Amino acid sequence: MKRNIIIFGLILGIIMTTNMVYMANMCYTNPDFKSNDVVGYAAMVIMFSLIFFGVRNYRNKELNGRISFGKAFKTGAWIALVGSTMYVGVWLFYYYLVIPDFLDKYIPHVLTDATRKGATAMELAEKTKDMENFRELYKNPLFVVLISYAEVLPIGLLVALVSALALKKKSNTTTPVNS
Repeated sequence: MKRNIIIFGLILGIIMTTNMVYMANMCYTNPDFKSNDVVGYAAMVIMFSLIFFGVRNYRNKELNGRISFGKAFKTGAWIALVGSTMYVGVWLFYYYLVIPDFLDKYIPHVLTDATRKGATAMELAEKTKDMENFRELYKNPLFVVLISYAEVLPIGLLVALVSALALKKKSNTTTPVNS
């Protein structure tokens, strides 16, 4: 199980961090970048679908095609945690060493996006205040870690849950009775 978790978790982490670096660069270098949360989270669900294949691989190759819901969920959750931890680690490195002024680019992007979506002056003032509070919180590395996990890990756990439901197969423990 450990080998399976590490392999699929690292592959997931590589895919997620590549996407994260690409998207951060898009936002960082292009002030007119238009993000789409629905597309972003849909892409994450697709990336996290690797959990399904990791659990299925473990079930079929190491457990003779049988896995309980609990073991399937645990395997999927560990894969999600490995991939998410890689995402968080790369983001910390990238944010602090490569783009430490990211929030100076990101906050105007968020405010411009709110304006495009028709925010009123009062809503925009509230959003500005929220983003300045976010900037203050982001000065704390622990907050950066927590918010980064919160971006991805819940989706991974949801995919692990769905995968466990789809892949669970009980072992045949009853013996047939011959009459």
